[in-house]
Amino acid sequence: MSSPRETLFISDLHLEPDNRAITASFLNFLSTKAAGCETLYILGDLFEVWVGDDDHNQLTETVAKALAALSAAGSRIFLMHGNRDFLLGQDYASRCGATLLEEPAIIECYGRRVVLIHGDSLCTRDADYMRFRKMVRSERWQDEFLEKLLVERHMIAQQARQQSKELNSRKASDIMDVTHQEVLNLFLEKQANFMIHGHTHRPAVHTIRLQQPINDSNEACRIVLGSWDSKGWVLKFTEAGYELSYFAHPAL
Repeated sequence: MSSPRETLFISDLHLEPDNRAITASFLNFLSTKAAGCETLYILGDLFEVWVGDDDHNQLTETVAKALAALSAAGSRIFLMHGNRDFLLGQDYASRCGATLLEEPAIIECYGRRVVLIHGDSLCTRDADYMRFRKMVRSERWQDEFLEKLLVERHMIAQQARQQSKELNSRKASDIMDVTHQEVLNLFLEKQANFMIHGHTHRPAVHTIRLQQPINDSNEACRIVLGSWDSKGWVLKFTEAGYELSYFAHPAL
């Protein structure tokens, strides 16, 4: 069980009905490692696909109830959009007892100024994806999409996922990683020495030499959260420091 003065960060669970093991691992995480935490941040791609808050199913309802139970026990929960679940809305967040967090977000975490972001907006060398992102994040596109029948939305989402897999298989690996200059620009713009994001599925803690000091320091720290495809990843912040760690998914 977590300490009352502990903040947790996770991302990229990509929950979907066909993968019960990761869902079970997440539910276990909420009732054990996250229990009693001060705050839980989920920085995007909680779900593999999201076609609207009106898409009620066993998975989404189970997750909402589990998050709501953690919230009711006193933990604050924040949800950020990812590139898979950017249509997740206020209705579902409310059912989870959570608050939607716009990116980039700035938080004060035990005396540290931290910028939070999903991470896909930093991958500017992937020009095709950036054009797609700009389109689907527009209010007009989202309004038109959500007006479609639920079954049609699922068909479109399935086609988009397949096209994305095919395109990504032909791209160089480094193109789909963050652009270093974009990272430096964001540190400078937000005057923060810590950045936490997911998306790239490349968990690591990076120490970065700044081009100009921020808060009297020439260094910054970029922490990349891991995806939950083969193991669970969690970043723990306390007053004493921080730790990025992983754990095995429990067997079903």
